[in-house]
Amino acid sequence: MDGHRTETTREAEDDRSGTAPSSPLPILPRERAAIFLLGFAAFLPLYAPQSVLPQLASSFQASPAETGAVIGATTLAVALSAPLAGPLTDRFGRKRSMLAAIAILVPLTLLLTLCASLNELLAVRFSQGIVLPALFTGAVAYIGTRWEGTRGASVTGMFVTGSAIGGFAGRFVSGLVADIAGWQSGFAALAAVSAFCAVFVALWLTPDRGRGTGSILANIRGMGTHLQDGRIRAVSLCGATVLFSMTGCLSYLGFHLAEPPFGLTAAGIGLVFLVYPLSATAPLVNSRLLRRLGTGNAYRVAFGVCAVGQLLLLLPDLTAVVAGTGIFLGGVFLCQSLALGYVGRVATTNKGAAAGLYVCCFYLGGSLGAIAPGLLWKTAGWPGCVALVLAALATGALISLAMREQNRRAAEPV
Repeated sequence: MDGHRTETTREAEDDRSGTAPSSPLPILPRERAAIFLLGFAAFLPLYAPQSVLPQLASSFQASPAETGAVIGATTLAVALSAPLAGPLTDRFGRKRSMLAAIAILVPLTLLLTLCASLNELLAVRFSQGIVLPALFTGAVAYIGTRWEGTRGASVTGMFVTGSAIGGFAGRFVSGLVADIAGWQSGFAALAAVSAFCAVFVALWLTPDRGRGTGSILANIRGMGTHLQDGRIRAVSLCGATVLFSMTGCLSYLGFHLAEPPFGLTAAGIGLVFLVYPLSATAPLVNSRLLRRLGTGNAYRVAFGVCAVGQLLLLLPDLTAVVAGTGIFLGGVFLCQSLALGYVGRVATTNKGAAAGLYVCCFYLGGSLGAIAPGLLWKTAGWPGCVALVLAALATGALISLAMREQNRRAAEPV
């Protein structure tokens, strides 16, 4: 017990120091706003179809598992393109790459409104996933290069908060507009919001502090170096279990809520995601948790919060389901914020490449989570989906325990 307290104290003390001297650069209000909008724009289209999946299933005469592929196609594309996105943003500049990604997402989102079959929809969604990693990895590398220590953790929390609210807005707007004018109009509204974000990110985001000077091939080789770091491997696997859980839960929650005893419409399902803004505040306390607990212990607390939320989702009461969704999402966002900050601190070189590796594993988990629960839906229903999510969360918690040994070897606080 005393040894555990000593290790925990060492973790907290090291995290208070931020593992590196604090950057002297201040965090300007417009920079905070720009980072928030980057997170918002990145996640606005990613999960937007979740609130209209029952409508899509009806429109295209598809099963829940087949319709779940609308989410899985995007997350799979993100996973496949993420290893390249990191080196590319390092090479061509993070701000420029992120702005280009948002600009490309606008017409792609509009293309969704023209899809006449599920296969066409899957193709466009896959294309969106190819573009999105430039936002994810670019933002992580940009923050890690510009700010360090707990200051960097604070800005990372702002990005994750923006991503959480963007994820809510995508689901809420698409569901609300779909009930009024159809799912196609919902996607058109999202394209307009993305264009708005691009304008203000361009105006408010400070140019890169620096960019990679090596070739793209050299940066890709750098990813091999990161693969040899047990800390990067462990946090990436934890990330995979987190997104498996989130995608698996939220992709099939809509089908659950559309059935008795709830019987919600697309707009009603979208309203459930009003818990997002409250849950999105969880990452704002990550720097405080880091100082008190260290990253590893804070991570395990976050996994526990997710599990509590999942158990509430089993109750046949809408209030309990809404509360469970909020608690679960709060834990997910905290996990994500802690992991992104950790990757930025651990990777001292080729930060974009390290972020790309993390995002790759993260979204491979999400791709599996979009489809695997659907295979259980026919036989085990919603309880089977929840059981699978709980198993993934338990796996993530066990992996986070292994991070302690990697910390001892690398002398990095976990």
